Amino acid sequence: MPYTSDDCLFCKIVAGAIPADVVHRDDHVVAFRDINPQAPTHILVIPTTHYENAAEVAADDPSGLAALVLTARTLAQAEGIDRSGYRLVTNTGADAGQTVFHAHLHLLGARHLTWPPG
Repeated sequence: MPYTSDDCLFCKIVAGAIPADVVHRDDHVVAFRDINPQAPTHILVIPTTHYENAAEVAADDPSGLAALVLTARTLAQAEGIDRSGYRLVTNTGADAGQTVFHAHLHLLGARHLTWPPG
């Protein structure tokens, strides 16, 4: 069984204890629509195993990090934003804007995204 944290919001979503608009689920990845979208397409892509951030996933399970990115690509294709462009964002730490300390990618698209992002 994947490692989970009892007080983690995203672990509770993975377990089905908290509802979410899930658009993808497999043994390694869950993806769901963000409840506070920053773009017309805003999907969170998370590992089913609890890691605090993407760097921890990369260090412990590089293939798991690849699974997150590949899932995001598949979802971008399904959303019709793969050709126009999309952004993958991962925040690491509070100063970077991370508010849920479970590794996740933000898949953003379906509008022109400016740079710098924030």
